[in-house]
Amino acid sequence: MNKLSDYAEIVRKNVPMSSLTWLRIGGPIEYLANPRSEKELLGLLSACALEGVQVRALGDGSSILASDVGVPGMAIQLDAEPFCQIEFDSPFVVAGAGAKLGRLATATASAGLAGLEGMVGIPGSVGAALVSNATTLDAAIEQCVESARVATLSGEILELSKDELVFGRRVSNLSGAIALSVKFKLVPDDAEELSKRLQKIWIARKKTRPELDQGGFARMFKNPGAQRAADIIEEIGFPGTRIGGASVCESDPNLIVASDGCSSDDVKRLVALIEKQANERAGVELERELVIW
Repeated sequence: MNKLSDYAEIVRKNVPMSSLTWLRIGGPIEYLANPRSEKELLGLLSACALEGVQVRALGDGSSILASDVGVPGMAIQLDAEPFCQIEFDSPFVVAGAGAKLGRLATATASAGLAGLEGMVGIPGSVGAALVSNATTLDAAIEQCVESARVATLSGEILELSKDELVFGRRVSNLSGAIALSVKFKLVPDDAEELSKRLQKIWIARKKTRPELDQGGFARMFKNPGAQRAADIIEEIGFPGTRIGGASVCESDPNLIVASDGCSSDDVKRLVALIEKQANERAGVELERELVIW
């Protein structure tokens, strides 16, 4: 029977969440695991279930706000090479959950397959994008997904067809599982035109992103329907607003920037204030994209 002690080679203790998230803040996670194979992952999940250790899936930490006092349980990060492969069988593409979403967008456009180019510049891994149904104003991951392979937290692998996957606005029915790979069905198109389109999207997104030397950053809210959360935040006058070490980005008001000395409390207070003012002054209930650990 598997025990956590059997996985000492791939499990680290008390790793600072500040080193694992885009916001660069947060205390230590109790355990961080980087499995090297599916077999290792499934054994680790079984051991966690047996020992009552809470499991959390961690992509590249682009949407996570971690508590300053630390986070209990096991974070599992699928960043080993077997989980990051991208394989083509036109018009299908199978991407490992650990592959970067931006890399997948670029690779499919270069291969002359349309459907995912709008995801360039969107942070995160393919697995996280699937679970959260990564969405832009004119596209969503769900539109291209054909099937998915996931592991349950008890250590069982499931092959789910498109009909078994349920997607909502920035959400899916996979929040209690760990994505392993995703099969996409795309549309053959001209590779040169797709690459030009992708480059335009990338340039536009890059213009609104703060420089990394300003501090860590993350998106705060989901876009409410056809509206942009950034436009609502700008309308109520919040660009540049600061609480402690947390401030609202001026070039993209839906980004929160954490400067040196920022605490998770600073971020929480600023996000809560924006939610309250958006409701009272614009009549909009903003839904958080930021996930609090």
